[in-house]
Amino acid sequence: MCLLLGAAGVGKTLLVKRLQQLSSGDGKGDLGEPPPTRPTVGTNLTDIVAHRKITIRELGGCMSPIWSSYYGNCHSLLFMMDASNPTQLSASCMQLLGVLSAEELAKASVLILFNKIDLPCYMTMEEIKSLIRLPDIIACAKQNIATVEVSAKNGTGLSTVLLWLQDGHRYSG
Repeated sequence: MCLLLGAAGVGKTLLVKRLQQLSSGDGKGDLGEPPPTRPTVGTNLTDIVAHRKITIRELGGCMSPIWSSYYGNCHSLLFMMDASNPTQLSASCMQLLGVLSAEELAKASVLILFNKIDLPCYMTMEEIKSLIRLPDIIACAKQNIATVEVSAKNGTGLSTVLLWLQDGHRYSG
């Protein structure tokens, strides 16, 4: 089981839909226009099949107070942040620290996704690292953590996410 967490409005649902598109095709084609999405109220379970079946449980951002009740069967974690919103990045960092400190997730592999890099106001990886002190977070965490910049809207970086999911989380970006 892979958990997909992040604040409301960061693009989790679109990410899952795009990963499904990518895994069902040849992985190289144009993804086309983004499919319509609605805010997730509750949880969505999605199977992605490529080399092996991966079940992603997306939890709505509004569910953050009870995310911990879903940690039990989690072997990997996708944590999504909005790279175009510095204010929300700070709040998301606090959520991430809470998630990383959970004992049930101590052995989970973690991929932090910085989404919305297609927007003109997105922060660079260097700016994000500085703002949320990402190197310190990674150094202090028990988990193996990788990061990737993505655009769920246009597909940038999604093949890296799919590879991370398929290859047992060996990618370290």
